[in-house]
Amino acid sequence: MLPGLAASAARRFGERTAYVAPTGRRVSYAELDDVSTEVAAGLIRAGLTEGDVLALVIGSVPEYPIAYLAAAKIGAITTGVNTRLSHGERERVLAVAAPALVIDDPNAVHDLRRPGEVVPALEPNPDRPVAIVFTSGTTGTPKGVVFGERQLDFITRTDTGGTWGAGGDQIAGTSFAHLAFMTKLPGKLMGGGVSWMMTEWRARDALEMTSRHKMTRIGGIPTQVALMLREPTFDACDLSSVNTIIIGGGPATPALVAEARRRFDAPVLVRYACTEAGIGTGTGVHDPPEDAETTVGHPQPGVELRLEGGAETDDGVGEVCLRSPATMIGYWRDPAATAAALTSDGFVRTGDLGRFDDRGRLHLVGRTKEMYVRGGYNVYPAEVEALLSRHPDVIDVAVVPRNDEVMGEVGVAVIVPRELDRPPSLDALRAFARNELARHKLPEDVVVIARLPLTPMDKVDRTALATLVQTSHPRRLP
Repeated sequence: MLPGLAASAARRFGERTAYVAPTGRRVSYAELDDVSTEVAAGLIRAGLTEGDVLALVIGSVPEYPIAYLAAAKIGAITTGVNTRLSHGERERVLAVAAPALVIDDPNAVHDLRRPGEVVPALEPNPDRPVAIVFTSGTTGTPKGVVFGERQLDFITRTDTGGTWGAGGDQIAGTSFAHLAFMTKLPGKLMGGGVSWMMTEWRARDALEMTSRHKMTRIGGIPTQVALMLREPTFDACDLSSVNTIIIGGGPATPALVAEARRRFDAPVLVRYACTEAGIGTGTGVHDPPEDAETTVGHPQPGVELRLEGGAETDDGVGEVCLRSPATMIGYWRDPAATAAALTSDGFVRTGDLGRFDDRGRLHLVGRTKEMYVRGGYNVYPAEVEALLSRHPDVIDVAVVPRNDEVMGEVGVAVIVPRELDRPPSLDALRAFARNELARHKLPEDVVVIARLPLTPMDKVDRTALATLVQTSHPRRLP
């Protein structure tokens, strides 16, 4: 589908700008299609054929979508390698991907160009693999999630509703190796908008670009939205053009959602999925504000959702499982991991724990591997974090278990205070949460840091936090 959409976008939008590079260079929709065809011819000359893997280690630059489209035009599969990974992490990803060709320099894309050479058209095949998106875990062997034309088609129809030309200016603020870009490039082609690339995302730059180009939508992971709200220049920026904020790619605390809605003066929508599911749940622009603050909404059209094991638990908490036409084909070259991730009837086990409320909204309470047991009682960190994030002296918080000789595990609140030299005490945090949380859920120690550690995908690095809380001085409560 990508080759056809690229050609259609070129006919519809022509010389309209599709991407603006960090250097200021502009690439039109016509250029995307023309140059990608020339690069496709070069890939054929380099020996790539249908089903081969092309690995891109070139960051978020115009050459990335050009090479991705070129590979799609010959039936090759593109995988991106996040340039923020360490050398060792990159090598592990490439070992799993086993690419026929690696491009690690944007200039190499242009070196492949073969103007005037014919690229044979592909036969339609909805099951043809198109992209491999590697999961962002911090430990273990990387897993590559495979998406084909069928998955991309469903995601595109869900996002665009089949409408052309509805895209506006937006910031390309996350790695192109991420799920968002790899599965939503078709929708970008249909939208016809301008994407402004950033060599490195910075809150100040994002706010300035939003103001200067009168962007109507803020989109990003919770970390990015939080950093924009903390940016000292925020109030000096004219953000009156913003009419929607979309947060996805990780859990957003109620406090963050409420503050974003208030300070941007725009509705906040949340999106929830995992890489393997492609699409999941979300809230709508006309939903009550509390939906985005405390839930991740309802399934998107065409998405099935169930809680595995929820019926057997007292609190209704179970593992979130998703199924739709966007569900991955499987993990690249890893049938055992694929079998473990999918139920017998094709649902993806997300690893997230959730419960339904009386309106059918999904509440996330944590990860299956993050839940800990204190004195025989289950504790879900996300529930505790959501409440503690509302404390007026707390900017950010993560709750992590520490081993305990008596209770087995106890919760430690790792907090980023508004004033680093005047953090709230443990007693103050417990008093703040005592009326809404059972005693066994309250934190039993507090660690103060300037900023939560993040993974290369800008998610909270809980592995690093686990090491931090295990080595910090323990406090025992009566």
